[in-house]
Amino acid sequence: MFFERPDSGELAVLVHLDFNLKLETNDPREFEELVLSAGGDPVAFLTGKRASPDARTFMGSGKLEELQDLVTLHEAELVIFNHTLSPSQERNLEAVLKCRVLDRTGLILDIFAQRARTHEGKLQVELAQLRHMSTRLIRGWTHLERQKGGIGLRGPGETQLETDRRLLRGRIAFIESRLAAVRRQRDQARRSRTRADIPTVSLVGYTNAGKSTLFNRITDAGVYVKDQLFATLDPTMRRIDLRDVGTAILADTVGFVSHLPHKLVEAFKSTLEEAANSTLLLHVIDAPSEERQRNIDEVEVVLEEIDAHELPQLRVFNKIDLLDQFEPRIDRDDQGMPLAVWLSAQTGAGIDLLLQAMAERLGEEIVHQRVILPIKWARLRAKLYQHNAVLAEASADDGSYELDVRIGRVDLMRLLSAENIALADSPWHNLGHPQLEAG
Repeated sequence: MFFERPDSGELAVLVHLDFNLKLETNDPREFEELVLSAGGDPVAFLTGKRASPDARTFMGSGKLEELQDLVTLHEAELVIFNHTLSPSQERNLEAVLKCRVLDRTGLILDIFAQRARTHEGKLQVELAQLRHMSTRLIRGWTHLERQKGGIGLRGPGETQLETDRRLLRGRIAFIESRLAAVRRQRDQARRSRTRADIPTVSLVGYTNAGKSTLFNRITDAGVYVKDQLFATLDPTMRRIDLRDVGTAILADTVGFVSHLPHKLVEAFKSTLEEAANSTLLLHVIDAPSEERQRNIDEVEVVLEEIDAHELPQLRVFNKIDLLDQFEPRIDRDDQGMPLAVWLSAQTGAGIDLLLQAMAERLGEEIVHQRVILPIKWARLRAKLYQHNAVLAEASADDGSYELDVRIGRVDLMRLLSAENIALADSPWHNLGHPQLEAG
């Protein structure tokens, strides 16, 4: 006999088991924060240890009875596991507990569904949910649960099941085509920025590290901010002006979490591509967090999964206002290049240092040199002025132009090419040599 699922349920019993196997485990405290972020009301937290998961019900019979008692005692409508369950394990647990059972992936999908605001974000969440549902079709569709098949029962149930599968496949294909169109638009916008030589800086980091607060502090964008996991989901982009660099694009991306379900990484690939195609990554880190290093490692795993791990990265240690006697500062390497900035997005302390460090990192591709141009290159001189690249000018005795030029490396190469001037024949023939000032 099968139960009828309620439309919604908030009273939840949480389950976290530690296994003796060398498996990656999820943080129980983060798990509870995820449930609260989803709007759940945890009424009990069941923990335990076991050598390995049970193939049928994930947990042993004794723990299952204990879980049954908790569900009955608190009249819970939902049991959430801090683990990934197989479809059969979910069905078996629901049959015993007589309430809905959700695993960690389903929980994160639900949070993402609540947070999505833009059309693209909603499509991405729906795609991830449908892909997740396709592996749990029998479990999720209550009108099929009494259709067991067998003698006298074949046909209708199987026909309905195939109909549902076909509908799912059709909807998935439709969403994928819509997201492909969005991806093409995003690629076109990205190519336009590249042609205009506008650098993109993407904020990445573990969820609740303070990315959106930092984004608002820099841009005054008014992005939704709350002290909860995945407070913002949809990407936001704003133009900013950096000293000695000019216009740049700052992008706020979705926060990462430990063991981010692969379905979500796949579904949000078009959004995460903004990070993968950035000029610079700002890796925002919750400085006072006890799990700081683990969170850093988890972010690096996702960055590698989206092929963004080799991009230039500036670490931003946020929330230093929660540390004792800690002042904003910039950490530099042996060459003096910024590696990390310590600041507080909440109070604004250290924001000026971050902007300075961003300008220095982006300025690595800035060519600054005093050159002499012969009269025959007057058109090149005029184009340098059009790019606002001439800081000062003096005239030589022979009428040639002595210019103090500061310009992006890409722009310089483009101008020389347009004038059919070979780099080796130009005043910038020493480009890349130590005597050339960069930034």
